[in-house]
Amino acid sequence: MTHHLPPSPVPCTACGATTVNSVVAIRSVPIHCNLLWPTHEEALKAPSGDITLGFCTTCGHVFNTTFDPAVMEYTQAYENSLHFSPRFQQYADALARRLVERYAIRQKDVIDVGCGKGDFLAMLCEHGDNRGFGFDPSYVPEHMAPDRAARMTIVQDFYSPQYASTKADLITCRHVLEHIQYPRTFVRNVRTAVGDRLSTVVFFEVPNVLYTLKDLGIWDLIYEHCSYFSVPSLREVFRACGFTVTELHELYEGQFLGIDTVAASAPQGGLDAATPGDVKRIADYVDRFAAEYDAKVSQWRQKLVRWKEKNVKVAVWGGGSKGVTFLNVLKPGPTVGCMIDINPRKQGMFVAGTGQQIVAPEHLQSYRPDVVVIMNPVYKEEIYGILGELGLAPSLELA
Repeated sequence: MTHHLPPSPVPCTACGATTVNSVVAIRSVPIHCNLLWPTHEEALKAPSGDITLGFCTTCGHVFNTTFDPAVMEYTQAYENSLHFSPRFQQYADALARRLVERYAIRQKDVIDVGCGKGDFLAMLCEHGDNRGFGFDPSYVPEHMAPDRAARMTIVQDFYSPQYASTKADLITCRHVLEHIQYPRTFVRNVRTAVGDRLSTVVFFEVPNVLYTLKDLGIWDLIYEHCSYFSVPSLREVFRACGFTVTELHELYEGQFLGIDTVAASAPQGGLDAATPGDVKRIADYVDRFAAEYDAKVSQWRQKLVRWKEKNVKVAVWGGGSKGVTFLNVLKPGPTVGCMIDINPRKQGMFVAGTGQQIVAPEHLQSYRPDVVVIMNPVYKEEIYGILGELGLAPSLELA
């Protein structure tokens, strides 16, 4: 259990309980992992902040107790789309189909809160011949094909109570709630927007903290994510805000959590019967994570030192948050000569904090790395195939 960890004076941002223990502290990480920089020099000067993880022993929520929302900014320069990956595209398409078919969302109105560049909303519209409404300040109209855009109305703003008049039969919100300091306030606003439309389906997707804890996914920890949801903490947020949870499951090989809900007639008081047991199981993983975090960082630093001594050329594959955290925690310098990403919007830009340039896979034909570090194991086969097409066979290392 977590009795040996120091308590935190900050109450839980998910349930409000004061039963919060500190887990790990990570100093000076980029404020934005998905905000890239046009030059090496600018990247090195990217603003940074501290992460101090706390664990709530009441609801099982993990969160950054030192998060400062005032430093966050989401503009059109923010780029976190994964839809250039065939593997992720397949997953997102199957998810859209499931929602459309499971809830008979056809020729209806759909809202996607935090729609990003609009890709998932477009899928929901296409699979069900639906009308889409999206909200996201980072949306870039030029990135959406005109025929897909014609089905959608996108508001380049954060979703808030002022848009409650926009009604829908399905509301989705994927990989947004983990960026919100006080998730109950956000979910409560969604519940207000739903009003008495008790048949409206509300689906949220977030990273699964248990995946991070179980697999020691220390590179998943980023400043942008102030909340790390577990099954019980996600369930308790929605129950407390007046939703009935119809499904709550792990997705994408356990990396995500998906929650299907409908509006309840009234908020449900007290903890769900399963919550204490669920939290106890998570607490065991929290203990292990806290004990082994430094050991894993040390192992990787030693490995990078050996590679540097032997003049091994290293590339990191994955220009998202995992890769940016990996570089900023380890600070490998020129030992890692570049970062690869298949998203063309990232290519040519530089990593916040450490300054490696993000390049297309084809760059490796001239760079000729000895080792490629893969940030997310779910893409291993996809990466292996691309390297084979390029005639390259470097050693592959899973981060």
